[in-house]
Amino acid sequence: MMTKSFADHLRIPVCAAPMFLVSGPELVLAACRAGVLGTFPTPNARTTADLADWMERISTGIAAMEAETGRVVPWAANLVTHSTNQRLADDLALIARYRPPVVITALGSPRPALETVHGYGGTVLADVTTMALARKAIAAGVDGLVCVCAGAGGHTGSLSPFAFISAVRAEFDGLIVAGGGIADGWGVAGAVAVGADLAYVGTRFIPARESMADPLHKGYVISETIDGLIVSDAITGAPASWIKASLRAAGIDPESLQPGATARDYDSAKGGEKKRWKEIFAAGQGLGRSKDEQPVSEIVAELEADYRLARARFIGLGGELSQTMAADAAIDLGAVSFSP
Repeated sequence: MMTKSFADHLRIPVCAAPMFLVSGPELVLAACRAGVLGTFPTPNARTTADLADWMERISTGIAAMEAETGRVVPWAANLVTHSTNQRLADDLALIARYRPPVVITALGSPRPALETVHGYGGTVLADVTTMALARKAIAAGVDGLVCVCAGAGGHTGSLSPFAFISAVRAEFDGLIVAGGGIADGWGVAGAVAVGADLAYVGTRFIPARESMADPLHKGYVISETIDGLIVSDAITGAPASWIKASLRAAGIDPESLQPGATARDYDSAKGGEKKRWKEIFAAGQGLGRSKDEQPVSEIVAELEADYRLARARFIGLGGELSQTMAADAAIDLGAVSFSP
């Protein structure tokens, strides 16, 4: 069974986060080619037949990359395991057939995926937003957790990444992915510093050339800032981070959204979720970091450059701290007078 080994094959500790109506085969393959983990939500493929076609294209492309480069190229499928998803069994059958090295479960228990994925030696990560959900996923036997924190786009969390990652790391020695507002290499380094193994980067990839996002969605991500976001459960029944301008364009007043007004329903077979997200666009607090449409290769190169700068800064701060500690140790405390 894979544990942390797939992360060792990445150029930098980044997952191009799976995004509804954004991540498709082109984005997955471009991310993998650039050296980060390419992922996609299985509901993005409209039908089971479409999903089979997508997974064939991805697995064939990955095999070609591995043959060309001689390196292992991991990729991931994101599976909605909520009880309302009537397509879950069919999607799992395709998971078993195409064997993505990593499967990320979301919006439900990871248990339905564990036997299948562990059966072929794959890694199962579970999306979690609270410590209670993290403990349930750990008890179920997952290999890792995706800690969806405040600032994440789409369905989001409410906990600080500093508090959440630290709390999870205190109880879990498996792989941890941090997600929420991470849009540059500095954020990636911060996630690693706080205890994560990898970082989810989502919003930054929405305007990628290889993204299947609607041009309007890409435009909003480039033009809006984090002040243009609102978190509400009124659209899908679960808290999600929405671009206010897109709500207004759809005739919805962001300030008038009523909490708890919508029942949760993640049935991939219905397509209703696509309708809800067709003109109303989601993004995380990485909004405003993208200045133009870019190829994935450029985005990853920028992430890597900033990540290396952040690491160098950490090393520099560590050197300064060592010098300060050495100087402090040289002080003769007996000669120091302390006032009560």
